[in-house]
Amino acid sequence: MESEGTHQVTDVATWDFYRLGPGEYEKILDEYDVIIFSDVEAKNFQLAPSFFDHSKFGTRILTYPDRVRLTVEAVQAGKRMMFLGGWLSFSGEMGKGGWQRTRLREILPVQCLDYEDLIESTEGFTAQVTAAGEAAFADIDFASFPPILGYNQVRPRPGCDVLLAVKETGDPLLSLGRFGKGKVLAYMSDPAPHWGCNFIFWDQYPSFWLRCLQALLSS
Repeated sequence: MESEGTHQVTDVATWDFYRLGPGEYEKILDEYDVIIFSDVEAKNFQLAPSFFDHSKFGTRILTYPDRVRLTVEAVQAGKRMMFLGGWLSFSGEMGKGGWQRTRLREILPVQCLDYEDLIESTEGFTAQVTAAGEAAFADIDFASFPPILGYNQVRPRPGCDVLLAVKETGDPLLSLGRFGKGKVLAYMSDPAPHWGCNFIFWDQYPSFWLRCLQALLSS
């Protein structure tokens, strides 16, 4: 994302996202143009650390801002977001990702499964550009796309564009949708190891993500 010197990225561990205090996530949504989630299970959105501080029990009514609601409303108001794959993304391992159980499903450009969605193979999978994705990735050579070792299986969502498909199965790999005034991009594999242990060394890896960002930010 930073390779062309145009964009600046702040990386936040899932644990630190979970520990954000009231008002801190709202500030992030206000200050950043694009928010990216990968391997952030639904519970990290829905729970707050203070719920486990027993010393506060009975002293007052415990409620905190709903980060799922804030996320959905931010997109509908114009925010751009990416949701990327992994064992704790989409439905995830044993359903632990849980995105489909929350209002996040309202802003995902794909339909999550109601059960574990991990599709894995040590032989790997490759990407194929769809007709809808040709313009966005005209300068990317997908013949050299390295094998990814797994992905989250989803279904296409009506009204959204599948830009890339898994060549071996036809499942959506990259989808884009508009929700209210905002846009959301979903990439159903991991941008990092282990699924992406070959992917991150692809010579077009930076260009790929910059094209994704361009598609997301375009009007």
